[in-house]
Amino acid sequence: NEGVPIGDAIFQGSTERLVPILMTALAAALGLAPLALAAGKPGSELLSPLAIVTLGGLLTSTILNLIVIPAGFSLVFENSATHTGVTSHA
Repeated sequence: NEGVPIGDAIFQGSTERLVPILMTALAAALGLAPLALAAGKPGSELLSPLAIVTLGGLLTSTILNLIVIPAGFSLVFENSATHTGVTSHA
């Protein structure tokens, strides 16, 4: 709506969200790392697998937020921009 081409808007939005996403993921990963590394030690039978699964989900959601969502947004909205007659250069 601001007259910015779709590709530029996606790039700008992705770079603005990069630091908050990485900081949140890093803080959570650093907090869960001791629990995940305590696998096999007494008392960690329940928490270690939970921490490992949570770290996997955190990694997956970070990859989705940084790569897959902007790519999907690009696919959906660049196609709609070409159908409406708006030209965009990426």
